[in-house]
Amino acid sequence: MKKNVLILCTGNSCRSIMAEALINAKLGDCVHAQSSGVKASGKVNPTAQALLEKNGFWRDEYHSKVIETVLDTPFDLVVTVCDNAKETCPMFPKAIKTIHMGFEDPSGKAEGEYVKALELINENLLPIIKKEVC
Repeated sequence: MKKNVLILCTGNSCRSIMAEALINAKLGDCVHAQSSGVKASGKVNPTAQALLEKNGFWRDEYHSKVIETVLDTPFDLVVTVCDNAKETCPMFPKAIKTIHMGFEDPSGKAEGEYVKALELINENLLPIIKKEVC
């Protein structure tokens, strides 16, 4: 049975969406990842989406969503990817474990910063997800 993982950040428009897409693309046999924001922006960063599409990781189901939509999901792991989300992360009554791994927000920066963020998520977060829940 697949494990449920939540990637949480503030706006749920860039880093958490990229992490959700990468996890589902590369660890989808053992993990179902979702993402959410403590103050969700309601839209996906277009540069992040274009990068995910270019790499074949994008799914039309990905969208920015508020945390209330996932609070009742029994997550095996909750990962905060920005310091603000770590500080304001609500208690998940059904979450087994919460970890923090911060990534710099590439929003508003050159496309290369998005590529760098995606690579850092791939190199640093995916091995931890694999170790924790696969």
